[in-house]
Amino acid sequence: MIVFEILYFLICATTVFALGNIVMLPLSKLLLLILIPFFIVLLFLPVLPFASRKIHAKRLRIVNKGSMLLKIFLASMLVVLIFNIPAMTGAFDAEGIPAIGDAGWRWTGHILLVVLIENIVFWNGMIRIYLSSEQLRVKYRLVGFLCGMIPVVHLVVLVKMIRICDKEVKFENDKIILNESRAAERICATKYPILMVHGVFFRDFRFFNYWGRIPEQIERNGGKVFYGNQQSAASVEESGKELAERIRKVCEETGAEKVNIIAHSKGGLDCRMAIAKYGAGPYVASLTTINTPHRGCEFADYLLSKIAESVKEKVAAMYDAALRKLGDPNPDFIAAVTDLTHSACEKLNQEMPDPQGIYCQSFGSKLNRPSSGQFPLNFSTLLVKHFDGPNDGLVGEKSFSWGQDYQFWTVKGKRGISHGDVIDLNRENIDGFDVREVFVQIVSGLKEKGF
Repeated sequence: MIVFEILYFLICATTVFALGNIVMLPLSKLLLLILIPFFIVLLFLPVLPFASRKIHAKRLRIVNKGSMLLKIFLASMLVVLIFNIPAMTGAFDAEGIPAIGDAGWRWTGHILLVVLIENIVFWNGMIRIYLSSEQLRVKYRLVGFLCGMIPVVHLVVLVKMIRICDKEVKFENDKIILNESRAAERICATKYPILMVHGVFFRDFRFFNYWGRIPEQIERNGGKVFYGNQQSAASVEESGKELAERIRKVCEETGAEKVNIIAHSKGGLDCRMAIAKYGAGPYVASLTTINTPHRGCEFADYLLSKIAESVKEKVAAMYDAALRKLGDPNPDFIAAVTDLTHSACEKLNQEMPDPQGIYCQSFGSKLNRPSSGQFPLNFSTLLVKHFDGPNDGLVGEKSFSWGQDYQFWTVKGKRGISHGDVIDLNRENIDGFDVREVFVQIVSGLKEKGF
């Protein structure tokens, strides 16, 4: 594959150089006769036919082709500048007008041809990565657009975009290969189905996929996934009641005796309530909580004590009205927020003792640098740190641990792992933390335990 990519790069870069120099170099005419047919085919095919033949998804092949075209653009521009700037001396007068004679006008045509060719290569590559890359996201698409006309800066941004695309192709292609290699093992084919329970202020049904790329990855490895489908915002007790009903329904639909629950954030408290108070215990084999505030958030106590009642009521009314339009029958913003406070969780923990006969485990993470979190976590991290210490942008580290086993996630460097990163909310590939594989291993671990 590497040999083919080098060959492809040399063919395209040499052809661009030859096209740009056709009016000046006799050798270019010979090169064009040999290389133009290859160049036209390779430039305009929707996917790279041989250099990317080991890339296992069409989208990734398009990203890879776009990245290679942009590399060719940078390399050929460098070659053109190195070989032609010295030769252009004397072709133009002091005011930039072509000098008298054939040389000046020939160089004018030469420059226009180079600009045309380089634009074809550049935009061919840019369009491909803009339309097919997932990891560029809105951020770098916008940065690329805004910095496109700023000298030097636009080259720095272009190199960064190429690196992002190359990492995406390699990472996603390796993941496809890994899944194909272990497909027969069905490592996520647990005895009981997986019920994924969302946290507060989000939904996992209609209009939005709360869990990002995680469910698809679990199912690709043999798992069966269902969703909690509870309201976006309600008290822990009300959500627990909804989830108890949902758990029984999933058991009825699948014929399974029990379910394995994976719950994020407040969803972990909701599931504990369903088990403790609403009779869901006999239908639950395991409960895995992800970044759940089992001991609440002290910063939430502070905010609720400082914000005026009129303001809280106004915000709650706006939120509840919006969620009713999206399908929630009885959202309660104030009740949901209040149950996340440290004081409320102290009382809830007395009502929800550790369940007997159910395997319970918990996970938590830390955001190392506020700016690494997506909005609004980039603003809340420092506030939470003041009250709760190291945190994931919303929940303090000391609040995560619960159950028989606990694991804390972190990565080297400044980034860290946020409250949203642990559920793939932003669909971002993070160096050192493959969230999709993390969940595959969590479910695989449940299978090994007989659940």
